[in-house]
Amino acid sequence: MDWLLLVQIVYVCILFIVCLRIIYDTRSAIKTLSYLLVAVFIPVIGILIYFSFGINYRKRKIYHKKLYQDENLAKKQLLKIYSYSKETFSKSASFLQENKELALMLLRDSGSPLTGNNEVKLLINGEQKFPEVIAALENARHHIHMEYYIYEDDEIGKTIEEILIRKAKEGVTVRFIYDDFGSSSIRKTTVTRLKENGVHCMPFYKIRFLWLANSLNYRNHRKIIVIDGKVSFVGGINISDRYINRPEDAGNPDKIYWRDTHLKIEGPGTYFLQYVFLSDWNFCAKDNIEPDSNLFPDMQSIKKGDKMVQIAASGPDSDNPLIMYSLIQAIYLAQKEILITTPYFIPGESILDALIISALGGVKVKLLIPGYSDSIFVNFASRSYYSDLLSAGVEIYFYKKGFVHAKTMVTDGATAIVGTANMDQRSFDLNFEVNAIVYNKEIAEQLRDAFYEDIKDAEKIDRDRWSKRKTYIKLMEKTARLVSPML
Repeated sequence: MDWLLLVQIVYVCILFIVCLRIIYDTRSAIKTLSYLLVAVFIPVIGILIYFSFGINYRKRKIYHKKLYQDENLAKKQLLKIYSYSKETFSKSASFLQENKELALMLLRDSGSPLTGNNEVKLLINGEQKFPEVIAALENARHHIHMEYYIYEDDEIGKTIEEILIRKAKEGVTVRFIYDDFGSSSIRKTTVTRLKENGVHCMPFYKIRFLWLANSLNYRNHRKIIVIDGKVSFVGGINISDRYINRPEDAGNPDKIYWRDTHLKIEGPGTYFLQYVFLSDWNFCAKDNIEPDSNLFPDMQSIKKGDKMVQIAASGPDSDNPLIMYSLIQAIYLAQKEILITTPYFIPGESILDALIISALGGVKVKLLIPGYSDSIFVNFASRSYYSDLLSAGVEIYFYKKGFVHAKTMVTDGATAIVGTANMDQRSFDLNFEVNAIVYNKEIAEQLRDAFYEDIKDAEKIDRDRWSKRKTYIKLMEKTARLVSPML
């Protein structure tokens, strides 16, 4: 009994210290309460869960190698960026002035330039994206940079692999970053073949058994292609056959219709995507690639169109959750309409409040989400937010045609956001993500049209019917919401 009492005292002391650490280290009050509940009410295992998933080890200098190692060079680059962005502001259309707070926030927080003179193409699903990607890769002359969460050794994967190998043999420098978890199936197949044929390949944050749990937390969810520093692709579509909807697959119960969105950018908007890629490459490869005119062509020399583009990138290494901040800012700046498509919706209180305030203020807010998530727990947590939104007048639609994987937002038919970040805490805090913001009515209208086309294949949630859900269902949803910051 004395030993049992001693063990209990030691455990209580350890629990007390862990709780103090949770309170001190965790930035979000909601997340703090979630981890405190788990630590206190799930003995021993709760503490292990916190140390596995709750501590941002990468913030603690795991990710420390940045692109600009020379401080003076960094200052010179920032001066160029600020000068270029100021010039773009001065030439911008009046509607950009209405979004200046968003543009300035991105510039000040991360140095992401506001770029003009871009050509932007909206790509719906893999059947539109991959032909554009293949054509652009074929035209590469100096370098190809690719960074993907999921790359599969299937038909489209092999097609792109063949092009990368051929280009490498032609003398084009090809660098490929793959997430070691999302693309684990290609480690011994595609990656081996690419390396044997001159392609530089690196896994992002390699998974090691002892650090498995925390490694799974900090994944590279970005999908980036940069070609010759002039052409780039970004969005939600990974490299996999599942993203291609072929006519012959119609009616096949084993083939799910996959709805997703991507962007092709030609012009200075590629600049910051190049920066993001090289920052990640220098970390993964322990390399020290310095900027030059081949990697970063003069922005004035690569004018392609009339569209303004800015990139929002953030991750566990960021000082601020910039992607979340950019979405909140865009919501608050909207005057007429907000259209959001996301496969995972666990917004947290900040975005929830922003959407409710906008809806109550007369802004039309519409949300398109999958009819069913691929995670039951995420599904329950997500649905716990719907009642509050419906009560404020937000329209919520369940996509029924297949699985909607697009991560997009359109505000006032003038600003379009397309990227890799889901509207959930994992994307805001735990994963490395990147979004493109296009300040252009033409692209925004195209994305708006796509949204309204999508809701033709969706079911609108009826507020009264939703409120009559069974009590035990509501309880399960609210319970899932308590720990949603850890999902």
